[in-house]
Amino acid sequence: MDTLDLNKDNIDNINKTHVFRRLIRYIKPCLHLFIVSLVLVLMITGFDLARPVLLGDAIDEYILHDTDTSSDNINNQSISTNSLADNSRQKDLAGIRKTSVIYLILLILTFICNCLQTLLLQYTGQKVIYNIRQEVFEHTQALSLRFYDINPVGKITTRVTNDVEALSEMFSGILVKLFKNFIKIIGLATVMLSINVKLALLAFIVLPFVVIITIIFKKISRATYRVTRSKIAMLNAYLSEHISGMKVIQIFAKEVSKYDEFEKKSLELYNANYREMMVFAVFRPIIYFISIIALVTVIGTGSHAFLNGTITIGTLYIFIQYISSFFDPIQELAEQFGTLQSSIASAEKIFTLLDEKPQIVNPSNPIPVKEGINKIEFKHVWFAYDNENYILRDVSFTINPGEKVAFVGATGAGKSSILNLIGRYYDIQKGEILIDGINIKDIDKDALRKRIGQVQQDVFIFSGDIKSNISLNNPDISYEDVVNAAKYVNADHFISKLPGGYDEPVTERGQTLSQGERQLLSFARTLAYNPSILVMDEATANIDTETEILIEEALKKLMSGRTTIMVAHRLSTIQHADKIMVMHKGKIRESGTHQELLAAGGLYKKLYELQQK
Repeated sequence: MDTLDLNKDNIDNINKTHVFRRLIRYIKPCLHLFIVSLVLVLMITGFDLARPVLLGDAIDEYILHDTDTSSDNINNQSISTNSLADNSRQKDLAGIRKTSVIYLILLILTFICNCLQTLLLQYTGQKVIYNIRQEVFEHTQALSLRFYDINPVGKITTRVTNDVEALSEMFSGILVKLFKNFIKIIGLATVMLSINVKLALLAFIVLPFVVIITIIFKKISRATYRVTRSKIAMLNAYLSEHISGMKVIQIFAKEVSKYDEFEKKSLELYNANYREMMVFAVFRPIIYFISIIALVTVIGTGSHAFLNGTITIGTLYIFIQYISSFFDPIQELAEQFGTLQSSIASAEKIFTLLDEKPQIVNPSNPIPVKEGINKIEFKHVWFAYDNENYILRDVSFTINPGEKVAFVGATGAGKSSILNLIGRYYDIQKGEILIDGINIKDIDKDALRKRIGQVQQDVFIFSGDIKSNISLNNPDISYEDVVNAAKYVNADHFISKLPGGYDEPVTERGQTLSQGERQLLSFARTLAYNPSILVMDEATANIDTETEILIEEALKKLMSGRTTIMVAHRLSTIQHADKIMVMHKGKIRESGTHQELLAAGGLYKKLYELQQK
């Protein structure tokens, strides 16, 4: 299975699946709002184009003209304020006031449309990002444990947070702004050509250079964005791992070396961001310089044409305003393409995660399992985490309903793997695992796992409070159920002493609780869900003597009326088991009760004598 790092092959494959098209489909639920935003953009663009024309016409018609204003005599115009009659000047002032009112109305309409457009885009963008975030998190929960075995938590967190958030700007503005700038460029070019073809073509001479520079910028910016997103994921993965392992770092006094490692990764991210900024730092001045060249060319040629009487001063004003506005959307367009590249780079990472297929797939027609205590069978099971190095080799055994079976053996013998396979957290390569005669691959995995209560050595406690860690916020488990479960497994013994009782706040990973207290909480959690199969992996390891007594009493109650499978290194804790299976190098070598195995004088007796010593 691939990790989340995107190599060239991954990127090519992602491109073939049309990243942009996949992104656009998220807009469909809000398509009507997006269309309204586009209509508002057209209106805003129209208002922007109209204002310079309005002022240019006012200059020609009301400020600079003679008594003969017919178009036939435009080339013979001369401005002489002394020859204007008073009534003509009053008409000019009235025309200027009218132009001012129209200009003000255009500004107000532009303001209103901009406000509406911004609100709609922000709402649409946040709605889309919310849906993507929910889909990504839901997908991560469906992925198999093998995926989490080989991918750092920090990288996965980056996909759900940073990369999803990087898409926000695209959906809340970039797409519409791209459309707006395209329309504005086309509109400006069309109006300029309609007013004066010669001046327009002079302004457009520099466009090929702009297009070439923009294409280069687009290619380079995409590469830099992609590197930056990868470096952010690597840094987050490093932080997640080392903050979780801070105790080990301090125990071994590795702060300095870890700081040096972090500094190196942080410097890599700094350099990636610096290269990204350098691309913009070079691109913006180049576009600005080209726009100045175009502006100077138009001013020079236009001024000469005005002095020759071939164009009016109003026309020259319109062109100067349009040239100043013409290169702004081009520059914004290129920069928005850059932001779009960043969003696409993040989308590539997200889609890599979304394209990761769960290894554990539910059957299309699941077979229900009868209620009550269950029988478990392993038939010639072969299993390897990597499909090559087998952990279990031709393992077969039967656990009858209500039996208590323990697995013992050296580290790496395959004991914990058996527990993982019963809940179908991994799939086997060969053989069958049956629950009441039904292959677990034919059982709905959620229904299967609800029947199995897992009690592990390393108990995970969530931030929140005591009661939420027992019920896991399951609405079907009432407060009374929580209290009854805690009392039954002796967890109430310490919970009742807490200042907040069952409402006592719990920090991340339950650091304020002892290991024994966390274990008792896990017993209460398991009992609250009332499983028919109980699986315990070193449940009593590293527990203090006082708590161990409570735990042993709780275990007896917990195992009552349930099929129980135990893994333990301390043989004294499993002597009461109905059957003990001794594993060695992935195979079951011996099987029997405690006394039978001691009498046999095999591996179990050697393990027992070794622990006694």
